Amino acid sequence: MNKYLDHLEEWIITFLIGAATVVIFVAVAHRYASSIPIAGLQDWLLTINLSWAQELCIYMFVWMAKFGAAYGVRTGIHVGVDVLVTRLPAAWRTTCVIIGLSGGALFTGLIGTLGARFVWENGMHYAVLTLLGMATGDLYQGPTTPDLEWPTWVIYSAVPLGSYLMCFRFLQVIVSFAKTGELPKHDHTHVEGLEEEVVDATQALEAHAHGGVK
Repeated sequence: MNKYLDHLEEWIITFLIGAATVVIFVAVAHRYASSIPIAGLQDWLLTINLSWAQELCIYMFVWMAKFGAAYGVRTGIHVGVDVLVTRLPAAWRTTCVIIGLSGGALFTGLIGTLGARFVWENGMHYAVLTLLGMATGDLYQGPTTPDLEWPTWVIYSAVPLGSYLMCFRFLQVIVSFAKTGELPKHDHTHVEGLEEEVVDATQALEAHAHGGVK
């Protein structure tokens, strides 16, 4: 189950980065191409409305940041100052690490809960009741975004979803640390999916020498 969640997390982040990059590129290219005085082409480009591109990219980067933060907890990417903790005795170090991780889980859990309450009251309750065919009464329908005119509760859902996922990652790290005593560490020199080949320098030189002798 965790493997599928890990892949889903990575796919969401990858899609958002790629989609935002494409949208930004198209919007910038459209803006500059529209200023070129070419008969017919300029008129056609000016009929294309891409005013929503900036707003969409902002929302995608917000979602990417929330899910990226959870990914960072899982892989150990987040920056941490552990100079004092590493100098403590083993028992004290373990206690401090667990307290720190528990604080992260508590904080993100609170943010997720408050965010979920805000999203629900900001129009999600109206959307759910409407979808189920139930009476909405005097419930607030909720605002929409300026350009895309999407319900804002959909955009703000990134807060509870990303925060709860981050809280879950903190709990995962706590359990793993309690069992193994190790925290996730990220190697910035390693590229995921790229197999590293370690070749001995002497063997490489000998192979090159033999290859050159005929």
